Amino acid sequence: MTETTQLGLPLVQPAQAQKHVTVNEAFARLDALAQITLAGEAGVAPGAAVDGALYAVSAGASGEWAGEDGRLALFLNGGWVFVTPQVGWRGWRADSGVAVAFDGEDWVPGGGAFSPNGAGFVQRSVEVDHSVAAGATSVVPGFIPANATVYGITGRVVTDIGGAASFEVGVAGSSNRYGSGIGVSTGAWLRGITGNPLAYYSDTDVILTSTGGNFDGSGVVRLAVHFAELTLPRG
Repeated sequence: MTETTQLGLPLVQPAQAQKHVTVNEAFARLDALAQITLAGEAGVAPGAAVDGALYAVSAGASGEWAGEDGRLALFLNGGWVFVTPQVGWRGWRADSGVAVAFDGEDWVPGGGAFSPNGAGFVQRSVEVDHSVAAGATSVVPGFIPANATVYGITGRVVTDIGGAASFEVGVAGSSNRYGSGIGVSTGAWLRGITGNPLAYYSDTDVILTSTGGNFDGSGVVRLAVHFAELTLPRG
């Protein structure tokens, strides 16, 4: 055996010269793989990379990455080495700022438990900075994604909201499902938790409703929706 089975770390061989080269490469791989941080996912090598940069290689890879689909590409000592990820490996996508898990084929954002063929229980949080529109309501279009089971919505006012004394956060037919009496000054916050996680079967607008006057078109509120998704098994 010339490499370890899990992380592909090179092993020193009997009577090997220049042992430090192998040991140093093993340390460098361990440094990249023990706490995985993916710079991104791509099918071609970036034009410039720094030592330690780690990428997920997408399907149909070409150039220096040809034939390495689904593997991890690690830039070391001016060149690329490739490691095969194992089901259940977890890491962080630096380009999108989300935790990911490997299901045997893809790096799934928020992935938790997976079946042998990739059916997964995925938990995610999606955030948006919403500029409040003038009027009695202000709509965040399609903020709740289709087929999501929502635990709740949280938020914080990041710029003073004008015109209203307070506001509610909800959806059509339930204007205060995720909060009411929310302050309009910078720093005001909401934590709207549903008593039972609620399923939404199509993209759903989140609606801010003013109370004590209409919104005047100023202000920004940062909202995050927290939800679970069930992904399909592969064919």
